Amino acid sequence: MATLSYPDPLLAAPYRMIDELLRGWSASQSTGYTPPLDVRETSNEYLVLIDLPGVKADDVTIELNDRVLSVSGSRAPVETGEEQLSERPQGSFVRTLTLPQGVDEEKIEANYTDGVLELHVPKPVEQQPKKITIGGGTQQAISS
Repeated sequence: MATLSYPDPLLAAPYRMIDELLRGWSASQSTGYTPPLDVRETSNEYLVLIDLPGVKADDVTIELNDRVLSVSGSRAPVETGEEQLSERPQGSFVRTLTLPQGVDEEKIEANYTDGVLELHVPKPVEQQPKKITIGGGTQQAISS
């Protein structure tokens, strides 16, 4: 069964931790960040959830090119008042996922609510489970 592929979180985590350390050292020079995401799988689809608090929907771009789904955008810094502490990341971001072979690109849906981007990626038909009915001594056809 093919699944969505994304960078190993164990390999990405050290870089994220280093990024957070460097952000504290040079918060005013921060030029980008990596928003956290979750990928969930149901029998019919993959659900991708990306946390983008403070990012306007108009500042997010979703592109699909050769099975690579790319979500990019930016969060502008707050320009009011004198900065005393800055822990919220700002700047541009990009997250990419490689989709399984056979995904119908036209059926991918995106919703953006309360700072969370939801991408609904339907599974290819050949990956969806098939149900087999058990009959009382007679042979039953496989239904999809």
